[in-house]
Amino acid sequence: MRILFLGDVMGRSGRRAVTDHLPDLKRRYQFDFVIINGENASHGRGLTEKHFECLLEAGADMVTLGDHAFDQRETLGVIARDNRLLRPINMSDAAPGRGAMLYEAQNGQRVLVVNALGRVFMNPIDDPFYAVEKAIADCPLGDVADAVIVDFHAEATSEMQAMGQFLDGRASLVVGTHTHIPTADHRVLKGGTGLMSDAGMCGDYDSVIGMDAEEPVNRFVTGMTRERFTPADVDPSVCGVVIETDNRTGLCTSIQPLRVGGSIGQALPEFD
Repeated sequence: MRILFLGDVMGRSGRRAVTDHLPDLKRRYQFDFVIINGENASHGRGLTEKHFECLLEAGADMVTLGDHAFDQRETLGVIARDNRLLRPINMSDAAPGRGAMLYEAQNGQRVLVVNALGRVFMNPIDDPFYAVEKAIADCPLGDVADAVIVDFHAEATSEMQAMGQFLDGRASLVVGTHTHIPTADHRVLKGGTGLMSDAGMCGDYDSVIGMDAEEPVNRFVTGMTRERFTPADVDPSVCGVVIETDNRTGLCTSIQPLRVGGSIGQALPEFD
């Protein structure tokens, strides 16, 4: 199975990048399943119903969220009725929606997607390791699920890598989101789990993690707030990661980063 994961969609520029590039990428690579993290897609904070539908229309099979999951109030209603939208599994049980779901891919195989929040340098949240392990135990790889993808929305690369090692041999891919910076550590671990600490973002890389650079630079230099952060909207790029899995075991056989457009340059996967 060939699966594409795209990192955090950041504002209008990120949505435009996905709309411009994803349909062509799907035609070119014939992905069986496409996952997008959409937690910053609406004005840099949260996800509206309109923008959720935009990502689906561009070619996403489902969308994950993160620490800004409910910044847009209408998300509460959308996530309660549409299982193609996931919020972090280790949020309070009182939060609407779900954090893990088994989906059917284009080729008929079953893909378990789990969304979780990290705890290092993040707001207090339940244990992500326990929550993710339980979800996978309920839907094990190679038995109930033909692939298991974990979107670990976390600040610290050490925590992201620890989750990969923790799940090695039990997940097809553990990929980090949230920092908006694509890491160069993509690899297949000893037990067969693909790992990339952060997929990067879909947005304007001529920026400070997707925000127009002027105000973030001002705050770092002066320690004072002059105006609100504004999502940058000049140089749209798509960043993510592509894996291929073994049809028998569901484990990762190859992992490659994907970058298209703008100042981030271009890195397209190559397959035999």
